[in-house]
Amino acid sequence: MSFLAAALDRVKPSATIAVTDKARVLKAAGRNVIGLGAGEPDFDTPDNIKQAAIKAIQDGKTKYTAVDGIPELKEAIIGKFQRENGLTYKPNQVIVGVGGKQVLYNALMATINPGDQVIIPAPYWVSYPEMVALAGGEPVPVVCTAAHGFKLQPAALEKAITPKTKWLILCSPSNPTGAAYTKAELKALTEVLVKHPHVWIMTDDMYEHLVYDDFVFTTPAQVEPSLYDRTLTVNGVSKAYCMTGWRIGYAGGPAHLIKAMATIQSQSTSNPCSIAQWAAVEALNGPQNFIPANNKVFKERRDLVVSMLNQASGIECPRPEGAFYVYPSCAGTIGKTAPSGKVIDNDEAFVTELLETEGVAVVHGSAFGLGPAFRISYATKTSDLEDACKRIQRFCGNLR
Repeated sequence: MSFLAAALDRVKPSATIAVTDKARVLKAAGRNVIGLGAGEPDFDTPDNIKQAAIKAIQDGKTKYTAVDGIPELKEAIIGKFQRENGLTYKPNQVIVGVGGKQVLYNALMATINPGDQVIIPAPYWVSYPEMVALAGGEPVPVVCTAAHGFKLQPAALEKAITPKTKWLILCSPSNPTGAAYTKAELKALTEVLVKHPHVWIMTDDMYEHLVYDDFVFTTPAQVEPSLYDRTLTVNGVSKAYCMTGWRIGYAGGPAHLIKAMATIQSQSTSNPCSIAQWAAVEALNGPQNFIPANNKVFKERRDLVVSMLNQASGIECPRPEGAFYVYPSCAGTIGKTAPSGKVIDNDEAFVTELLETEGVAVVHGSAFGLGPAFRISYATKTSDLEDACKRIQRFCGNLR
């Protein structure tokens, strides 16, 4: 009889973390590896945010805080939601967690009963179905093809809803595809949800500020106010503010749900890091001008990567609206033989051979629920991206 919990049988390790770890091991062994697996901006945290953290340390703000966040950060979050999303929350409707992942996990743990279903558009962030499974629920992936821009269609959503459906998880702009829903596209989905009052919406807006080509971001509770009372709007400072390691995520939602999430958090991690919370106050309240400057670089990188990948034999790469990922199809390489003599029979074999042969680390699409494809994070320096894309072109050109 296993000492380990049976719940572990329901989950898989994170594929994105696995590929990053493998690239790190190969680099340590002396291999020239370009890692394009991690979803982490290469820009440094802005100085004003760092200084706010230093000041918090110097001022002795290093003690336990309220489990669900300091009042000053809650007020900053309330201001952000009002200013940028037209959403009004009170302090008891806001929670701060140890990264967006904890906020999502707490919400699922606080609401899922055995047999509850959660609709997850695929391709999806690798953690969504695993967190649902850990909470004892049933993930219900709904495939969203490249032909539809990797976006959930209203008819597909309608078909997926059952009496057991508790949540729809929606991520826009998306990890892993970068696809972002327009206001009209969100309106079409919310019209379906209005008809099913037992279904709640968990919206992951972590990449909200990372949009390009004049795309205008909107979030479901903003598009359809009647869904406000059954929407959890999740966000954080990790991506736009280049604060991945600071581990601050937050959400706004109905007070009774927020209270339940805080109960879960009180018995797991308790409060997020006090110093990181003060840094997040400055992030949300301070200057925002570095975001468009960073986005200009991200857009240039996106355009470079899309162009170069579409010149690789057997690769088709759509141009995403946001985030810092591309999600190219490698269907044209399936069935071919690599220089090693191994047959590329699926996308996992493709990325494995690419890493072994050319030293480029990417994540296979089947880990995100839709293949044959792979995800590239272009949140790394431009010279490395150009080199990596040349290696991918060479690798694909050498397949027979």
